Amino acid sequence: MTDQTSNTGAVRPATSAAPKAKSAGFLGLTGKDASLVVLVAVLTLLAPFILNPFPEGSAMAQFNAGYPDLMQRFVIFGIFAIGFNILFGLTGYLSFGHAAFLGVGSYAGIWSMKLLTLNVIPSIIVSVAVAGLFSLLVGWISLRRSGIYFSILTLAFAMMSFALAYSVLTPITGGETGLQLKYFDPRILDGALAQGETPRANLFGLEMGASYEMQVGAWLFTFNAGYYIAAIAMLVAFYLSIRIFRSPFGMMLRAVKSNQNRLNYTGISPKPYTLAAFVISGMYAGLAGGLLVAMDTQVGAERMFWTASGEVVLMTILGGAGTLIGPVLGAGFIKYMENIVSTINKTTLEGWFAFAPDWLTDVLVTIVYPFVGKGWHLTLGILFMAVVIFLPGGLVQGGQKLASMFRRKKGDDAAASQSQPGE
Repeated sequence: MTDQTSNTGAVRPATSAAPKAKSAGFLGLTGKDASLVVLVAVLTLLAPFILNPFPEGSAMAQFNAGYPDLMQRFVIFGIFAIGFNILFGLTGYLSFGHAAFLGVGSYAGIWSMKLLTLNVIPSIIVSVAVAGLFSLLVGWISLRRSGIYFSILTLAFAMMSFALAYSVLTPITGGETGLQLKYFDPRILDGALAQGETPRANLFGLEMGASYEMQVGAWLFTFNAGYYIAAIAMLVAFYLSIRIFRSPFGMMLRAVKSNQNRLNYTGISPKPYTLAAFVISGMYAGLAGGLLVAMDTQVGAERMFWTASGEVVLMTILGGAGTLIGPVLGAGFIKYMENIVSTINKTTLEGWFAFAPDWLTDVLVTIVYPFVGKGWHLTLGILFMAVVIFLPGGLVQGGQKLASMFRRKKGDDAAASQSQPGE
């Protein structure tokens, strides 16, 4: 019916009791999600400036992170963590074997470059496809169990994959020495390289290592082609993860995490949904592995070791499991610690504390040194414990708390100013 009759007999238009659904805006996203994508895109685009806040040659230049290799790792491991978050953050299934898919994707990518072409597009496609197929096999077996048993199964697969790559499948994986591109590789879609020429990954002729440096006063900014290609892949992966989170499929995954038994009682089997999430997560890991090969054309079995799987777990929990941007923040934080804090040595500390008397400098260096350099893991462990204890929602929750504090303070200031007499 298009109208309803009231008790008085008057006819009035019908009104729907259900709330209106949020209309999709930019690229099918709601306003808040679209703003988040735009924010991430802007930060990614301006990363060479943001990550180089200190002048070259200054004492604080030690903390600059705007060089190509590290920026590439930020976005590539961000992709890895985003994919892991689709499995762990939505379904609650904790995998300790995701490094296997990263490694398989890397090996598939480098073999694509050896046999087909140095163009990174076919290499990345092959990496994603092979990692997806391997994750389908692993997921089909591992998801027969849940909880700690699922985690142990995935860890077992990862360790078996590492052992196979390290020793058994040496003709395919290169074993202990790994694989790298050679000038005499067949590459049926490319022309032959001259003897001794170094093969370089490219995107339709644009080499991944191509960079442009811009000097602005005492600052040096580097714009690298490989970084921006990886960054575009990360933005696409981030956008797709948002669509998954907001989709009916994502709601089903949340239902699995919330109460799988209740879902079973409704007659809905959760296994197809969890397997799909596992495969999607594995394909994200394969994408990250393919991009690692594109940026650094060599692969070793260490990418499949169990510590690499533990690292992506730390990234996701540290940033905020189940959040959209948390895994990216966690990946950036850990890679910054690994590549910047780990390089601080005693000489650097002595330079920092040179203003103090010699005896005080020695004391300060003795106190600080165990937490930097080779001891950066100790600092990371302390920070991780602090986040888990005080911020269970990760860095995202910390940001939300700070934002709410500023909003509350701003509101209190506004209320105080309005209560002043004579205004």
